[in-house]
Amino acid sequence: MHQFKLILLSILSGLLLFIAWPPLPFAFCIFFAWLPLLFIADKVTKKNSFFGYAFLTLFIWNVCTTWWIWNSTDIGSIFAIAANSLVMYLPWWGYINLKRKFGTKIGYFSLIAFWMLFEFIHLNWELSWPWLSLGNVFAEKTNWIQWYEFTGIGGGSLWILIFNILLYDLLVKISQQQLIPLTLQWKIKRITTLFLVIIIPAVISISLPLNNFDEKSTTTNVVIIQPNIDPYQKFESTSISNQIQKLISLSEQKIDTNTTLVIWPETALSAQIPINEITIAPIYQSVFEFIHRHPNITLLTGIETYKIFNETTQYTQKAAQGFYYESYNAAIALNSKDGMQVYYKSKLVPGVETLPSFLNLLAPLFEKFGGTTGGYAKDISSKVFTIHHQPTIAAPIICYESIYGAYVASYVQKGANLITIITNDGWWGNTAGHQQHLAYAKLRAIETRHWVARSANTGISAVIDNYGNIKTSKGWDEEGSLQYTIPIQNNKQTFYVKYGDYLYKIFAVIALILIGWNIIDKLKNRNQLIKK
Repeated sequence: MHQFKLILLSILSGLLLFIAWPPLPFAFCIFFAWLPLLFIADKVTKKNSFFGYAFLTLFIWNVCTTWWIWNSTDIGSIFAIAANSLVMYLPWWGYINLKRKFGTKIGYFSLIAFWMLFEFIHLNWELSWPWLSLGNVFAEKTNWIQWYEFTGIGGGSLWILIFNILLYDLLVKISQQQLIPLTLQWKIKRITTLFLVIIIPAVISISLPLNNFDEKSTTTNVVIIQPNIDPYQKFESTSISNQIQKLISLSEQKIDTNTTLVIWPETALSAQIPINEITIAPIYQSVFEFIHRHPNITLLTGIETYKIFNETTQYTQKAAQGFYYESYNAAIALNSKDGMQVYYKSKLVPGVETLPSFLNLLAPLFEKFGGTTGGYAKDISSKVFTIHHQPTIAAPIICYESIYGAYVASYVQKGANLITIITNDGWWGNTAGHQQHLAYAKLRAIETRHWVARSANTGISAVIDNYGNIKTSKGWDEEGSLQYTIPIQNNKQTFYVKYGDYLYKIFAVIALILIGWNIIDKLKNRNQLIKK
């Protein structure tokens, strides 16, 4: 019966994490979602047994929240969910070890530090998958987290961890007060602390929008296209010209004399044309005719392309004809007067757009999202696009890149004053996946205090203001276009844009110190045993 109770608590913790996640409206559950697992950690005597309970919690959370990956890659989704559940366990493994060795307070502190270290690593290593970083949970509750302009999502993760631990510790102390009597003053002090931990960030969030970011009087009129093309059919060569005509037609329905920027979604141009032949390729001539008919606009669009090499490089693949080439998921900017601007997607989706070097042996098991036969090459850093005869400087963010706060901030550091996101979320179907992805774009708007123009192939396309509010949108599985006049902001940078994921870095150092302390203590104990 004891084991059955612990299993139910593991399931409860996983379900609380799930229902807290967007698009569900129960984000407040995140503030006590970890309590059942903390209770289990206190009750289980064997570390190996705790692994089973913790893994069950984390697996339920991952499956229920990101099951939609299956729609684009079945084997890849199994690996991603299982692997993510395993790596999420590592902070808890560190917590169990340090708590039993150094006591409850050090244990609690280590859980915070190790989890923050885990999220930081998950933002930066080859198998990066930060979709479930705790701070993302408030993506649909932007009125709670306007202070992300100072901390990024790391501040949200820290907030959640601290509150869960303080609440759990209070409940434990109250349940044990027959053994250790608690004074009324102590109870009031602890409850007040909990209240302040919740209320202070909320008060800051409410007050920040009153101090509006300075904006220039200059605006840019943007047209966003949502062609609603089936992603599993869009790479068929017979239909590419029809797709281009649809994109042009939808654009011309909204363009007027004020329009300066037109945005098409990720891989909108999907013909397999070498990057140096795009301007002369017959299939793309209608695109260039379109921009010459509208000399005042700049077209920002996604494109599938490649480059031929005489010898092998880090990212080259060998074609059947014997030559080497690199494939790119890219963004380009075109207008009638300037040269083509190009950016190659840098943050690639592990397993579907790129394979981590340590998993090369598993290459046959991983399927591609579409259109390529091998992994993509990439740019080494972000780039910005200037808009012809306009003060607008666009950040050409491609799909998955929009979930990386510090990476998006790097565009603003380079002068971007408008965040443009081009994406194709149709691979997942009408599931929570595309809704979560849209919601995460709101976090980038808050962190940078910049407007977001988002073009999604099958939806949801949107314009998001610098407080994370959706001003206009085109619904899922709809064909159409949006026009919106967006204010162009000054060069002022938020604290987060300037310093990035500093909270993660601070706790990463603390976590490494704790790990070092534990290792030194083990070595001392071993030496003492040898001497005896």
